[in-house]
Amino acid sequence: MSDSLKCYSPVDGSLYLERPYMSASDIPALIKNAEEAQAEWKLKTVEERAELLRKCVANFVAKQETISEELAWQMGRPIRFGAGEVGGFNERATHMISIAEEALKPVAVEEKEGFTRYIKREPLGVVFTIAPWNFPYMTAVNSIVPALLAGNALILKHATQTHLCGETMQKAFVEAGLPEGLFQLVVATHKFAADLIQSGGVNFVAFTGSVPGGTAIETAASGQFIGVGLELGGKDPAYVRGDADPAYAAENLVDGAMFNSGQSCCGIERIYVHEDVYDAFVENVVKTVNEYKLGSPLDPETTLGPCVNAKGADFVRGQIKDAVAAGGKALIDPATFTADKEGTPYLAPQVLVNVDHSMRVMTEESFGPVVGIMKVSTDAEAIKLMNDSEFGLTASVWTNDEAAAIEIGDQVNTGTWFMNRCDYLDPALAWTGVKNSGRGCTLSSVGFESLTRPKSYHLRTKI
Repeated sequence: MSDSLKCYSPVDGSLYLERPYMSASDIPALIKNAEEAQAEWKLKTVEERAELLRKCVANFVAKQETISEELAWQMGRPIRFGAGEVGGFNERATHMISIAEEALKPVAVEEKEGFTRYIKREPLGVVFTIAPWNFPYMTAVNSIVPALLAGNALILKHATQTHLCGETMQKAFVEAGLPEGLFQLVVATHKFAADLIQSGGVNFVAFTGSVPGGTAIETAASGQFIGVGLELGGKDPAYVRGDADPAYAAENLVDGAMFNSGQSCCGIERIYVHEDVYDAFVENVVKTVNEYKLGSPLDPETTLGPCVNAKGADFVRGQIKDAVAAGGKALIDPATFTADKEGTPYLAPQVLVNVDHSMRVMTEESFGPVVGIMKVSTDAEAIKLMNDSEFGLTASVWTNDEAAAIEIGDQVNTGTWFMNRCDYLDPALAWTGVKNSGRGCTLSSVGFESLTRPKSYHLRTKI
């Protein structure tokens, strides 16, 4: 194994960033610094923490232009969309800051003469966040800002592909006055991360990544008696009912499937369409997809950048080829996207019909710019197909009937149920999944629960 972290840019394959890995001998100092900083931080009021974190977030947001360019080089996000990543970070952080005082206040219990009783929400201590590359700021903020608000110290391991994002974020917070040692960044191998979890100094792990990655985290945490939050991706479905506007549904679902080159945990990867609007919907999908421009993410005109690497792009190419060989029909001509090249991260978007659940593209997470569309005849058929998955992160229905949307949603196994929107995370709502999409919850007032522990105060005031 290399003794340094290396980030190769999907733009041109060049070495963009290199940092020496830390060693296991660095762990005691990391934990010591975190514990010392946290001991003072937890004594501050929630409002004092919130006020400082507002300054941290503002300092980060001020670096938007630089962040957009760094994202393009690190993971291929078109530079025109970089501001959205910063905006999403700001929205989530600002919301959690705004609700922190209410969400973290002690839980009152009924009065009892001669006693004062309440349940305080105590910080856990040291939170270890392991963040992914696909939305490197918007996913990391889900645990980082709430953990700090709750009075914890934070250690961050960012993905190799986007390690610079971790540096940018941590530097912005320290510049704004966050106490030294409270937010530390590690340059870590998987082995280092496991050693850190098993060190006895970590009190909670927040992980976003693959199912195998989540399994490795659970294995490392076994016997440590600590909490683990896992957000592990999905194969998110959409159902377009017969009463839906096919043009509106197509425009929004294409964005949900293709944004970030389809590299979104909650991106749309399979669509079920009622036969009454199927033809019109597919026609609008093809029209919308053909309007994308595939190219360098540094070009302001580009709307679809490369996949994060050639391996990821080739995986999707394989799914498409297998589906076509099994009878599926590809509706997009890759030749019209001149940047598409076999063996490179540059992959044309694709829409497949005549597909079914015997094909990998309809059951296996793609994480690329491809979507399969199936025709259905009833709500019941759509519900059965939506539930036919090992994942359950988000799902959506497209309809003008709210009552029907709720009735269908009650039957779909998912963490978030949308009506007439998709691929969006509302920070006021719990972000959670079922089945292989993970365990635990971030954001909303519920998200603070895993980052704190209850401590009961039972005070006899009359003796």
